[in-house]
Amino acid sequence: MNWQGINEFVAVAETQSFSLAAKNLAISTAQVSRQVSALEKRLQVKLFYRTTRKVSLTQEAQLFYQHCRHLLDGLETAEQAITNLQRNPQGKIKLSVPVTYGEQKILPLVNDFVALYNEIEVTTELNNNRVDLVDGGFDLAIRLGQLQDSSLIAKQLSQRSNYVCVSEGYIKKHGQPHSLSELKHHNCLLGTRDYWRFKEQDKEKNIRVKGNIRCNSGVALVDAAIKGIGIVQLPDYYLHSYIESGKLVTILDQFREPAEGIWAVYPQNRYLSPKIRLLIEYLAEHL
Repeated sequence: MNWQGINEFVAVAETQSFSLAAKNLAISTAQVSRQVSALEKRLQVKLFYRTTRKVSLTQEAQLFYQHCRHLLDGLETAEQAITNLQRNPQGKIKLSVPVTYGEQKILPLVNDFVALYNEIEVTTELNNNRVDLVDGGFDLAIRLGQLQDSSLIAKQLSQRSNYVCVSEGYIKKHGQPHSLSELKHHNCLLGTRDYWRFKEQDKEKNIRVKGNIRCNSGVALVDAAIKGIGIVQLPDYYLHSYIESGKLVTILDQFREPAEGIWAVYPQNRYLSPKIRLLIEYLAEHL
């Protein structure tokens, strides 16, 4: 009962004509008029001012229209979602991914995904900058760590932890730090920041460090650490294989900050297309 007359009301509100509303709905003008009159009676409010020349909305109708339009849009979206689920996902996806994490983790899974759904085309840009998804025409981006406030929608796919690592060779020559204050006496290999992140006594701490190598490549910093040049702090996916092989050992584990999220982010849309939703779910399942 609550839905009766809503379609007719919205059609009249948008066309400002009972006859045009009837034509758009493929029903009679009399039926439109009956439904709108019944709706006015049920709501106990006048919705339209009607003359022989013009139909206009009352103030109450203008408010009611905004809510009804939203409801009809939601119903249309729900119906479209069911329709899309019955079709094979297809079309193009444009993806933005951080370089190293993309190469090691995301792109192999994207390749597996395309092998499963060969009617989907995926274009991936590897970029460590936070690109504007809307301006760049991206459907989806993978973001690491803390998210900035934005209008984007985010879904957590996995998580990462930062480790401080060093080689046994470095320890033999220079020893190793056992507290955060001792880092100032060691050669710390720097990336894009001149500080490292820790947690001490339940408080986040940024410790400024210095060293004789600065590079925006995590791979290069790992190589320098393996060769005994200095100590490095990097996310786990750079280091796991070297920790397992014994080429690097972790230190200062008691000060490691909690794991942070790895996210799929995408622009707000009225409805997320099935192919994008499917890719997000695939990545979340396999990461």
